[in-house]
Amino acid sequence: MVDPAEVADRISLVRDEILRAGGVGVQLVAVTKSFPRDAIVAAALGGCDAVGENYAQELLAKMEEGVPPVDIHFIGGLQSNKVKSIAPYVALWQSVDSMSVIHEIAKRAPGARVLLQVNTTGEQSKGGIATDDVLAFHDAALQSGLTVEGLMTIGPTEGSVSQRRDSFTILRQMVDELGLSVCSMGMSDDFVQAVECGSTMVRVGSRLFGQRLA
Repeated sequence: MVDPAEVADRISLVRDEILRAGGVGVQLVAVTKSFPRDAIVAAALGGCDAVGENYAQELLAKMEEGVPPVDIHFIGGLQSNKVKSIAPYVALWQSVDSMSVIHEIAKRAPGARVLLQVNTTGEQSKGGIATDDVLAFHDAALQSGLTVEGLMTIGPTEGSVSQRRDSFTILRQMVDELGLSVCSMGMSDDFVQAVECGSTMVRVGSRLFGQRLA
């Protein structure tokens, strides 16, 4: 079971860490994948700015159960054939990294808010657009009628603090060069470094809800 009071306390602690890292106005996205619907309720009650879901079927199941009013961000690897089913529920698509997904979102949710996911670590295991290709994807998304609000990245899976900072600095520079407003980077283990490097949105799960159930 998810204890809303405990989650609220953890949200407060994470926000304090964000402030100490120099983050002002940083959005906190509660990552609720593999947790029950109660986690979304607790995140909403605790004042998170949004919740992030990774899997289409899991998101649909939770929506069928009913959730409180809160922005839903899709943050997982996205296949174009899943877009139609979840489009009615997604406020922000954070993991856009293929032309087929761009065109499908534009078809199913015209004008949708999106972030382009960028691979800033060079790790083949990670999704994301190569840094050299971001401008082309950015232009294609705009031409498709999507609202490109910013960029997203995932830090190195196993990296030093300096490697994390390098990854985050690359994304922050690209956000600035493109004149975008959202720089989504930083998770439970590295959000402090991300905020120090200019993140405007962090995606935190285990720090709020404990170890994942699956």
